[in-house]
Amino acid sequence: MEKLMLKVEGMSCGHCEIAIQDAVRKLSGIKKVKASKRKKEAIIDYDASIVGVEQITKAINDTGYQVV
Repeated sequence: MEKLMLKVEGMSCGHCEIAIQDAVRKLSGIKKVKASKRKKEAIIDYDASIVGVEQITKAINDTGYQVV
């Protein structure tokens, strides 16, 4: 199990947090995800043998937010 912290720009409300969490949870290998608009970050626990950082980053970026 790996833990990843990504800085995410563009979150302004609770819906933004939920949108990011929902997008990441759809990926196989995700165990836990928590997005915080206040901290401008997403913390993800994942199985690196199933899903990679690039896929997680793409899922967030595809929702309209920007991993920095």
